[in-house]
Amino acid sequence: MKIWAEGVTDGDHNAILTWLFRQFVAHRPDLDLIQGQGLKVDTHRNGRARPDGILAPVGYFDGQGEWADPQGVLAVVEVTSWDADTHARDRIGKPAAYAATGIPAYLLVDRDVNAVAVDSRPKRGEYQDRSRHVYGDRTEIPGTGIILATDELKNRFSRGRL
Repeated sequence: MKIWAEGVTDGDHNAILTWLFRQFVAHRPDLDLIQGQGLKVDTHRNGRARPDGILAPVGYFDGQGEWADPQGVLAVVEVTSWDADTHARDRIGKPAAYAATGIPAYLLVDRDVNAVAVDSRPKRGEYQDRSRHVYGDRTEIPGTGIILATDELKNRFSRGRL
């Protein structure tokens, strides 16, 4: 049995999620970026995952409880942490579980490499498409009509910045 210990989020982790929320709402006021909501996913940690953020229609989670059906979710968001499990969790385990569940897109803000990775088009338990965008590149979230301008990630959150 594996015991999972997730790192405590830091100020930049939370600020990136807040920045993403503002970006998403500016493009699509009919959507929310929800934090803290659990999802039912068959292949991850006893069938459950709690993404850093979930992009879904406003009100989608109303009345669903702590562990919700992911059927109407448009995308999930993770921001890497500075702990030893980040690679296994955010780059391997969670994207595999989200793809197997059929969530259309997975957005990873990868602070280790100053880039945003976007996985999309889940099929047979895997995302078929993957794109990687260094901070500063425009980043499209497939199926949402949202294109993120990531200059602020570059200016505020680049690892190794002066």
